Amino acid sequence: MDEEARQGLPPLEWLRVFEAAGRCGSFTAAAQSLGLTQAAVSQRIRNLELRLGRALFVRKPRGVELTLDGEAYLPHVQAALGALTRSTADLFSPAVREITIAAMPSHIELLVLPRLGPFLAGHRDLRVTLVSVYRQRDFDAVEADLHLRYGDGQWAGRHAQLLHREVLAPAAAPSLAGARHSWRDGPVVDLSGPRSGWRAWSAASGTPAPSRSALQFDSFDLVLGAALQGLGVILASLPLSAAAMAEGRLVRLPEPEVEIDAGYWLSWAEDTPPSATHKSLAEILGRALT
Repeated sequence: MDEEARQGLPPLEWLRVFEAAGRCGSFTAAAQSLGLTQAAVSQRIRNLELRLGRALFVRKPRGVELTLDGEAYLPHVQAALGALTRSTADLFSPAVREITIAAMPSHIELLVLPRLGPFLAGHRDLRVTLVSVYRQRDFDAVEADLHLRYGDGQWAGRHAQLLHREVLAPAAAPSLAGARHSWRDGPVVDLSGPRSGWRAWSAASGTPAPSRSALQFDSFDLVLGAALQGLGVILASLPLSAAAMAEGRLVRLPEPEVEIDAGYWLSWAEDTPPSATHKSLAEILGRALT
């Protein structure tokens, strides 16, 4: 093959097969993921190698390995295919006009809804469906474009973008926050479950823990509701309490805040590149409320 032909862009189908084989490390696995036969994958790879004039794989009895040329070429092919996929979805896919978000009910109410107005105003042809998930382990069983999840951002088979790092601080309704006596002697409200509580806040901040718990709930939206009713001081999640604080219904106490090694993440399947609409949603959900 002459030099001019080699310098042309190879057929897109050959590049898709090369990307799948390079990612899977196997012609057989690549064939399964693409709905082709192993022989068809092998032939397309061979055609691509002939076109480029370089070997891209070392064939072995138990699979294949990328050559140095193949390793150098793969990330460029992946970036180009990813850009083409995103552009096609942004321009032509009906999915960008409907987004389904799965999240815990308290996260929908306290983190999503206060920020959703500007997003909808800028996407008037878009339908947003919010799906409540009540247990962390149930997320994988929910069909949704996006998950809003609490944790460390590490979930198998998913990419994740941090929206807000978790920060905890004591807070109360204005009527309690302005009381003259120490808030530690009054009632406090607890949140049950695996999240950090008053003892962990006390240890991390180096300040005494409150002495009496009046109420305990299993969901932060209920904890916040109790605080807004003046029923006690809460250990507030600042991201989830942002709207109440911006409206003056909840007031931080003059105590240290503690940042937790966890946060609120927007995640999506690793084989589904996020569209421009998804990125816009992530940007708005990550904004601070003032």
